[in-house]
Amino acid sequence: MESYIPFTEQQREQARRTDLAAFLRQCGEEVRKSGSENMWLDHGQKVTIRGNLWFHQYEQVGGDAIDFACRFYGMDYPEAVQLMLSIGVGTVREEVEPFPQRSLELPPKHENMRRVYGYLIRRRGIDKEVLDAFSYRGLVYESADYHNAVFVGTDREGKPRHIHKHSTAAQDGFKGNAPGSEPEYSFHWIGVGDTLFLFEAPIDMLSFISLYKQHWKSYSFAAACGVSDKVLWQTLKDHPYITKVCICLDNDEPGQKAARRISKTLGDKNICNKILVPTRKDWNEDLLFLRKEEAK
Repeated sequence: MESYIPFTEQQREQARRTDLAAFLRQCGEEVRKSGSENMWLDHGQKVTIRGNLWFHQYEQVGGDAIDFACRFYGMDYPEAVQLMLSIGVGTVREEVEPFPQRSLELPPKHENMRRVYGYLIRRRGIDKEVLDAFSYRGLVYESADYHNAVFVGTDREGKPRHIHKHSTAAQDGFKGNAPGSEPEYSFHWIGVGDTLFLFEAPIDMLSFISLYKQHWKSYSFAAACGVSDKVLWQTLKDHPYITKVCICLDNDEPGQKAARRISKTLGDKNICNKILVPTRKDWNEDLLFLRKEEAK
Protein backbone atom coordinates (compact mmCIF):
# COMPACT_ATOMS: atom_id res chain seq x y z
CA MET A 1 0.00 0.00 0.00
CA GLU A 2 1.31 3.47 -0.84
CA SER A 3 2.46 5.46 2.19
CA TYR A 4 0.52 8.65 2.88
CA ILE A 5 2.48 11.89 2.78
CA PRO A 6 0.49 15.15 2.91
CA PHE A 7 2.14 17.04 0.05
CA THR A 8 0.76 20.46 -0.79
CA GLU A 9 -0.48 21.14 -4.29
CA GLN A 10 2.53 23.45 -4.76
CA GLN A 11 4.91 20.64 -3.83
CA ARG A 12 3.21 18.21 -6.19
CA GLU A 13 3.45 20.71 -9.05
CA GLN A 14 7.09 21.46 -8.24
CA ALA A 15 7.91 17.76 -8.35
CA ARG A 16 5.98 17.27 -11.60
CA ARG A 17 7.93 20.11 -13.23
CA THR A 18 11.39 18.80 -12.30
CA ASP A 19 13.92 19.31 -15.08
CA LEU A 20 14.47 15.68 -16.09
CA ALA A 21 17.79 16.18 -17.89
CA ALA A 22 19.21 17.93 -14.81
CA PHE A 23 17.73 15.25 -12.57
CA LEU A 24 19.35 12.44 -14.58
CA ARG A 25 22.74 14.13 -14.63
CA GLN A 26 22.51 14.68 -10.88
CA CYS A 27 21.91 10.92 -10.56
CA GLY A 28 25.07 10.18 -12.60
CA GLU A 29 23.19 9.20 -15.78
CA GLU A 30 24.44 10.04 -19.26
CA VAL A 31 22.14 12.43 -21.11
CA ARG A 32 22.92 13.44 -24.68
CA LYS A 33 21.75 16.56 -26.47
CA SER A 34 19.65 15.85 -29.55
CA GLY A 35 18.62 19.09 -31.23
CA SER A 36 16.36 21.02 -28.88
CA GLU A 37 15.71 17.84 -26.85
CA ASN A 38 17.76 15.41 -24.79
CA MET A 39 18.21 11.66 -25.16
CA TRP A 40 18.63 9.09 -22.40
CA LEU A 41 19.02 5.34 -22.89
CA ASP A 42 16.85 2.87 -21.01
CA HIS A 43 19.00 -0.25 -21.36
CA GLY A 44 19.78 0.61 -24.98
CA GLN A 45 16.32 1.93 -25.83
CA LYS A 46 15.91 5.64 -26.54
CA VAL A 47 13.96 7.88 -24.20
CA THR A 48 13.45 11.46 -25.41
CA ILE A 49 13.56 14.16 -22.72
CA ARG A 50 11.80 17.50 -23.21
CA GLY A 51 11.88 19.67 -20.06
CA ASN A 52 9.90 17.77 -17.45
CA LEU A 53 8.40 15.39 -20.00
CA TRP A 54 9.72 12.08 -21.40
CA PHE A 55 8.74 9.69 -24.16
CA HIS A 56 9.97 6.11 -24.56
CA GLN A 57 10.55 5.60 -28.27
CA TYR A 58 10.41 1.78 -28.06
CA GLU A 59 7.40 1.39 -25.79
CA GLN A 60 5.62 4.48 -27.18
CA VAL A 61 4.68 5.73 -23.70
CA GLY A 62 5.59 8.85 -21.77
CA GLY A 63 4.71 11.20 -18.94
CA ASP A 64 6.07 13.84 -16.57
CA ALA A 65 8.87 13.78 -13.96
CA ILE A 66 6.78 11.95 -11.35
CA ASP A 67 5.75 9.32 -13.91
CA PHE A 68 9.44 8.96 -14.80
CA ALA A 69 10.44 8.03 -11.23
CA CYS A 70 7.52 5.60 -10.99
CA ARG A 71 8.32 3.96 -14.34
CA PHE A 72 12.13 3.77 -14.24
CA TYR A 73 12.88 3.76 -10.51
CA GLY A 74 10.06 1.46 -9.42
CA MET A 75 8.60 4.01 -6.99
CA ASP A 76 5.05 4.70 -5.91
CA TYR A 77 3.61 8.21 -6.22
CA PRO A 78 4.62 9.55 -2.75
CA GLU A 79 8.16 8.19 -3.13
CA ALA A 80 8.47 9.79 -6.57
CA VAL A 81 7.29 13.20 -5.34
CA GLN A 82 9.63 13.01 -2.36
CA LEU A 83 12.60 12.12 -4.58
CA MET A 84 12.00 15.00 -6.98
CA LEU A 85 11.66 17.48 -4.12
CA SER A 86 14.82 16.24 -2.39
CA ILE A 87 17.13 15.96 -5.40
CA GLY A 88 17.59 19.74 -5.51
CA VAL A 89 17.62 20.42 -9.26
CA GLY A 90 15.74 23.12 -11.14
CA THR A 91 12.18 23.05 -12.34
CA VAL A 92 10.71 23.85 -15.74
CA ARG A 93 8.88 27.15 -15.41
CA GLU A 94 7.08 27.30 -18.75
CA GLU A 95 4.68 24.64 -20.00
CA VAL A 96 6.51 22.26 -22.33
CA GLU A 97 4.92 21.29 -25.62
CA PRO A 98 3.69 17.72 -25.15
CA PHE A 99 4.85 14.94 -27.42
CA PRO A 100 2.45 14.54 -30.36
CA GLN A 101 -0.06 11.72 -30.12
CA ARG A 102 -0.40 9.81 -33.37
CA SER A 103 -3.21 7.50 -34.34
CA LEU A 104 -2.39 3.82 -34.73
CA GLU A 105 -1.84 2.64 -38.29
CA LEU A 106 -1.75 -1.07 -39.11
CA PRO A 107 1.02 -2.04 -41.56
CA PRO A 108 -0.46 -3.48 -44.77
CA LYS A 109 -0.53 -7.28 -44.87
CA HIS A 110 1.61 -9.29 -47.26
CA GLU A 111 -0.18 -11.88 -49.41
CA ASN A 112 1.44 -14.69 -47.41
CA MET A 113 3.41 -15.26 -44.19
CA ARG A 114 6.32 -17.22 -45.64
CA ARG A 115 9.09 -15.07 -44.17
CA VAL A 116 7.42 -14.71 -40.77
CA TYR A 117 6.82 -18.44 -40.49
CA GLY A 118 10.39 -19.15 -41.62
CA TYR A 119 11.82 -16.73 -39.08
CA LEU A 120 9.67 -17.69 -36.08
CA ILE A 121 9.72 -21.47 -36.66
CA ARG A 122 13.21 -22.13 -38.05
CA ARG A 123 15.22 -19.38 -36.36
CA ARG A 124 13.23 -18.91 -33.15
CA GLY A 125 11.94 -22.45 -32.62
CA ILE A 126 8.28 -21.47 -32.21
CA ASP A 127 5.84 -24.40 -32.49
CA LYS A 128 3.89 -24.26 -35.78
CA GLU A 129 0.54 -25.15 -34.18
CA VAL A 130 0.97 -22.32 -31.68
CA LEU A 131 1.83 -19.86 -34.45
CA ASP A 132 -1.13 -21.10 -36.51
CA ALA A 133 -3.51 -20.30 -33.65
CA PHE A 134 -2.34 -16.68 -33.46
CA SER A 135 -2.18 -16.12 -37.22
CA TYR A 136 -5.69 -17.57 -37.65
CA ARG A 137 -7.01 -14.86 -35.30
CA GLY A 138 -5.04 -12.18 -37.15
CA LEU A 139 -2.84 -11.51 -34.13
CA VAL A 140 0.37 -12.28 -36.05
CA TYR A 141 0.97 -11.47 -39.72
CA GLU A 142 3.66 -10.41 -42.19
CA SER A 143 3.82 -6.79 -43.31
CA ALA A 144 3.84 -6.07 -47.03
CA ASP A 145 6.41 -3.27 -46.83
CA TYR A 146 9.39 -4.66 -44.90
CA HIS A 147 8.19 -8.26 -44.28
CA ASN A 148 8.28 -7.64 -40.54
CA ALA A 149 6.52 -9.92 -38.10
CA VAL A 150 3.57 -7.88 -36.85
CA PHE A 151 2.13 -8.70 -33.41
CA VAL A 152 -1.33 -7.21 -32.89
CA GLY A 153 -2.88 -6.31 -29.55
CA THR A 154 -6.66 -5.77 -29.45
CA ASP A 155 -9.27 -4.53 -26.98
CA ARG A 156 -12.25 -6.58 -25.77
CA GLU A 157 -14.19 -5.75 -28.95
CA GLY A 158 -11.34 -7.03 -31.12
CA LYS A 159 -10.25 -3.57 -32.29
CA PRO A 160 -6.46 -3.29 -32.85
CA ARG A 161 -4.99 -0.95 -30.23
CA HIS A 162 -1.31 -1.95 -30.21
CA ILE A 163 1.23 -2.98 -32.87
CA HIS A 164 4.67 -4.46 -32.20
CA LYS A 165 6.96 -5.00 -35.19
CA HIS A 166 9.99 -7.31 -35.35
CA SER A 167 12.32 -7.69 -38.31
CA THR A 168 12.62 -11.11 -39.98
CA ALA A 169 15.90 -10.21 -41.73
CA ALA A 170 18.99 -12.15 -40.70
CA GLN A 171 21.16 -9.09 -40.03
CA ASP A 172 18.51 -6.59 -38.92
CA GLY A 173 17.79 -6.26 -35.22
CA PHE A 174 14.88 -3.85 -35.67
CA LYS A 175 11.97 -4.15 -33.27
CA GLY A 176 9.60 -1.66 -31.74
CA ASN A 177 6.05 -0.54 -31.12
CA ALA A 178 4.18 1.46 -33.74
CA PRO A 179 3.27 5.09 -32.96
CA GLY A 180 -0.19 5.32 -31.45
CA SER A 181 0.11 1.96 -29.68
CA GLU A 182 -1.59 1.78 -26.28
CA PRO A 183 0.48 -0.33 -23.85
CA GLU A 184 -2.67 -1.43 -22.01
CA TYR A 185 -3.57 -3.58 -25.04
CA SER A 186 -0.24 -5.03 -26.13
CA PHE A 187 -0.01 -8.52 -27.69
CA HIS A 188 -2.02 -11.08 -25.68
CA TRP A 189 -4.17 -14.21 -25.64
CA ILE A 190 -7.19 -14.57 -23.36
CA GLY A 191 -8.26 -18.03 -22.18
CA VAL A 192 -10.98 -19.22 -19.82
CA GLY A 193 -8.76 -20.11 -16.86
CA ASP A 194 -7.90 -18.04 -13.80
CA THR A 195 -4.18 -17.54 -14.56
CA LEU A 196 -2.35 -14.88 -16.59
CA PHE A 197 1.30 -15.23 -17.67
CA LEU A 198 3.12 -11.90 -18.23
CA PHE A 199 6.18 -11.58 -20.53
CA GLU A 200 8.44 -8.85 -21.87
CA ALA A 201 8.30 -9.70 -25.59
CA PRO A 202 5.90 -11.46 -27.97
CA ILE A 203 8.57 -13.96 -29.02
CA ASP A 204 9.21 -14.86 -25.37
CA MET A 205 5.48 -15.38 -24.90
CA LEU A 206 5.25 -17.67 -27.95
CA SER A 207 8.39 -19.49 -26.79
CA PHE A 208 6.93 -20.20 -23.34
CA ILE A 209 3.72 -21.53 -24.90
CA SER A 210 5.80 -23.72 -27.24
CA LEU A 211 7.66 -25.11 -24.21
CA TYR A 212 4.48 -25.80 -22.23
CA LYS A 213 1.86 -26.58 -24.88
CA GLN A 214 -0.53 -28.78 -22.91
CA HIS A 215 -3.94 -27.07 -22.63
CA TRP A 216 -2.27 -23.71 -23.31
CA LYS A 217 -5.37 -22.17 -24.90
CA SER A 218 -7.13 -22.34 -21.52
CA TYR A 219 -4.68 -19.86 -20.00
CA SER A 220 -4.16 -16.15 -20.63
CA PHE A 221 -0.85 -14.65 -21.81
CA ALA A 222 0.33 -11.08 -22.34
CA ALA A 223 3.55 -9.53 -23.68
CA ALA A 224 4.18 -6.06 -22.28
CA CYS A 225 6.61 -5.20 -25.12
CA GLY A 226 8.87 -3.86 -22.39
CA VAL A 227 8.66 -4.04 -18.61
CA SER A 228 5.51 -1.97 -18.14
CA ASP A 229 2.65 -3.51 -16.17
CA LYS A 230 -0.13 -1.63 -17.97
CA VAL A 231 -1.34 -4.62 -20.01
CA LEU A 232 -1.47 -6.64 -16.79
CA TRP A 233 -3.85 -4.27 -15.04
CA GLN A 234 -6.02 -3.78 -18.14
CA THR A 235 -6.33 -7.55 -18.55
CA LEU A 236 -7.31 -8.03 -14.91
CA LYS A 237 -9.86 -5.22 -15.25
CA ASP A 238 -11.39 -6.62 -18.45
CA HIS A 239 -11.39 -10.24 -17.24
CA PRO A 240 -12.11 -10.31 -13.49
CA TYR A 241 -12.18 -14.12 -13.44
CA ILE A 242 -8.37 -13.99 -13.77
CA THR A 243 -7.16 -14.07 -10.16
CA LYS A 244 -3.60 -15.41 -10.46
CA VAL A 245 -0.55 -13.94 -12.19
CA CYS A 246 2.74 -15.58 -13.17
CA ILE A 247 5.41 -12.94 -13.88
CA CYS A 248 7.75 -14.35 -16.55
CA LEU A 249 10.18 -11.52 -17.33
CA ASP A 250 13.78 -11.90 -18.54
CA ASN A 251 16.51 -13.38 -16.39
CA ASP A 252 18.53 -10.16 -16.20
CA GLU A 253 18.75 -7.21 -13.82
CA PRO A 254 16.09 -4.99 -15.49
CA GLY A 255 13.68 -7.89 -15.95
CA GLN A 256 13.95 -9.20 -12.41
CA LYS A 257 13.84 -5.74 -10.88
CA ALA A 258 10.58 -5.12 -12.74
CA ALA A 259 9.31 -8.58 -11.73
CA ARG A 260 9.87 -7.83 -8.04
CA ARG A 261 8.18 -4.44 -8.41
CA ILE A 262 5.13 -5.93 -10.11
CA SER A 263 4.97 -8.81 -7.63
CA LYS A 264 4.98 -6.38 -4.70
CA THR A 265 2.18 -4.30 -6.22
CA LEU A 266 0.10 -7.42 -6.86
CA GLY A 267 0.75 -8.64 -3.32
CA ASP A 268 -0.30 -5.28 -1.89
CA LYS A 269 -3.60 -5.76 -3.71
CA ASN A 270 -3.92 -9.34 -2.39
CA ILE A 271 -3.60 -10.81 -5.88
CA CYS A 272 -1.98 -14.25 -5.90
CA ASN A 273 1.24 -14.18 -7.93
CA LYS A 274 4.62 -15.79 -8.42
CA ILE A 275 7.76 -15.07 -10.42
CA LEU A 276 8.89 -17.62 -13.01
CA VAL A 277 12.49 -17.17 -14.20
CA PRO A 278 13.91 -18.70 -17.41
CA THR A 279 17.06 -20.78 -16.98
CA ARG A 280 18.90 -18.71 -19.57
CA LYS A 281 18.49 -15.05 -20.47
CA ASP A 282 14.93 -15.40 -21.73
CA TRP A 283 12.32 -18.01 -22.69
CA ASN A 284 13.38 -18.05 -26.34
CA GLU A 285 16.93 -18.99 -25.36
CA ASP A 286 15.46 -21.81 -23.25
CA LEU A 287 13.37 -22.97 -26.21
CA LEU A 288 16.30 -22.86 -28.64
CA PHE A 289 18.42 -24.87 -26.20
CA LEU A 290 15.65 -27.49 -26.06
CA ARG A 291 15.37 -27.60 -29.86
CA LYS A 292 19.15 -28.10 -30.09
CA GLU A 293 18.99 -30.96 -27.59
CA GLU A 294 16.09 -32.57 -29.49
CA ALA A 295 18.08 -32.43 -32.72
CA LYS A 296 21.01 -34.41 -31.29
